Amino acid sequence: KRQVSTQSTWEPEGCQSRAKTEGPLPAMTKGTTSFGPRQGKSHTLCRRCGRHSFHIRKRDCAACGYPAARIRQYQWSQKAIRRRHTGTGRMRHLKIVQRRFANNFRQGGQAKRRVTA
Repeated sequence: KRQVSTQSTWEPEGCQSRAKTEGPLPAMTKGTTSFGPRQGKSHTLCRRCGRHSFHIRKRDCAACGYPAARIRQYQWSQKAIRRRHTGTGRMRHLKIVQRRFANNFRQGGQAKRRVTA
């Protein structure tokens, strides 16, 4: 018959495995098991910016700062400023003003006839 050794693997002096001293290792709980209890909502839609960033209990938006009068923006995030700056939306009024500016804000009168050669 073969004899089975009862000694564990080699360990340096002064180091003992965690299993020997404190019992079994704890389960890894950063992943799937942690997402089970997450059932409540902390944020909902913001009525000013439309993003899902309005904190329900704090009553303020993490994205635009609503209900503050000024839109939230910081210089440490140039890319975020660029995303929501002038020219990224419909520009319902400004696109008309730009066209009128190109024509020197002329009013009245009729367009000049174009003569085809």
